[in-house]
Amino acid sequence: MSGIRLLALSGSLRRQSYNTAVLTTLAELAPSTVRVDFPGLGQLPLFNPDEEGLHPQVVALEAQIAAADGLLIASPEYAHGISGVLKNALDWLVGGAGFVDKPIALFNTSPRASHAQAALRDVLTTMSGQIVERACVTLPLLGTQADPVVICAQPDWAQALRSSLREMVLVINSRR
Repeated sequence: MSGIRLLALSGSLRRQSYNTAVLTTLAELAPSTVRVDFPGLGQLPLFNPDEEGLHPQVVALEAQIAAADGLLIASPEYAHGISGVLKNALDWLVGGAGFVDKPIALFNTSPRASHAQAALRDVLTTMSGQIVERACVTLPLLGTQADPVVICAQPDWAQALRSSLREMVLVINSRR
């Protein structure tokens, strides 16, 4: 089997983001046969359906989504919803075929943040993405100051993330 390419989408632009830290940790824990790429969602223009196909950043993101074997998505919860940066990216992608049947693992860094996770599941299912339940992970990072080094050093957290990657690899390889 050839290598697996996963695309990590963080709904946070914050420098010390727990969501980005989890995705970065996944990239560090990934086996050598799995590559994790990080597109910059903060550079996308605000969604305007009249401008579809006109922005190079959006076209590049669409190509990255289409080329990826699966997606790793983490979003903070803002006002009981998905972060604006992630929702904006998903709005740009909703009309494309890139999400159809794409395996997706969701990561939640705050067990209290259930509204955003529910909304994210609803949006991704509407976009025909396939959420891999056994690959979804919630880690209690809120208030911990955890970064990738701390996350890797916490055996239960690191194991949960490794298990998530294994599940994604199994699902992706079963479709090849």
